[in-house]
Amino acid sequence: MITGKQRAYLRGLANNLSPIFQIGKNGVEENFLIQVSQALEARELIKIKVLENSGLESRETSDVICKALKCEGVQAIGNKIVLYKQSKNLKKRKIELPTK
Repeated sequence: MITGKQRAYLRGLANNLSPIFQIGKNGVEENFLIQVSQALEARELIKIKVLENSGLESRETSDVICKALKCEGVQAIGNKIVLYKQSKNLKKRKIELPTK
């Protein structure tokens, strides 16, 4: 669980990110979750766009993905979701979260 200060830091880092995935009419499928998991392992912080034709809200979509992948939902605003998960590989860790 990340703190409010860490969440704010991650939101700041995510400002310049472009969405690397889109959720469309197929919704959140197993294959999509695998791809998101791989992207989180490589990048740690990603942005996803929820298309209007998906019929999903960004907050609930974020919750579903976070529960399935055990990642942190940093932000769900408008049609964009920002997710964070620390890389398991020590060499791939790029983001150093602030402490208290």
